[in-house]
Amino acid sequence: MLATADTFTKNDDARRAFSLIELVIVVVIIGIIGAIAIPRMSRGAAGAADSGLTADVAVLRNAIDLFKAEHGGLEPALATFSAQLTTYTDAAGTANATKTSVYYFGPYLREVPKLKVGTNKGKNGVIAAQAGTVAGWVYANGDISANLPDGELDAEGRQYNAY
Repeated sequence: MLATADTFTKNDDARRAFSLIELVIVVVIIGIIGAIAIPRMSRGAAGAADSGLTADVAVLRNAIDLFKAEHGGLEPALATFSAQLTTYTDAAGTANATKTSVYYFGPYLREVPKLKVGTNKGKNGVIAAQAGTVAGWVYANGDISANLPDGELDAEGRQYNAY
């Protein structure tokens, strides 16, 4: 017996639709991809903050080193740390807002960067020893580090204050 045109049309329409099992398989595959991708993307933000801290510490240390090189080994003073690195200075390290024939060193930074991680996030003050949440940075003996307690760690388990 020969099939009519109507029979072919009905069979073709039935074959064009997705079965429930095919749809479930697609949803499961999308779920697996999401389960893999979402944690990787969420770690990206923490990794970016860690990288930002590393970069800020390097910039601060380079600014201190350049200040020392131009001032005959003299380190920036804690009391005037920000002013000495963000304005012009003379040979003795005295800060001045404008460049003159005496105040021609610097500036070494536009501003002291704000801490990007931890409990002191957003602070850019500088203190002599690790202490609470009063400042973002600790500057002692010519070195600078994040003002964060030893318990605050990056994604790899390294202390932020040891960067």
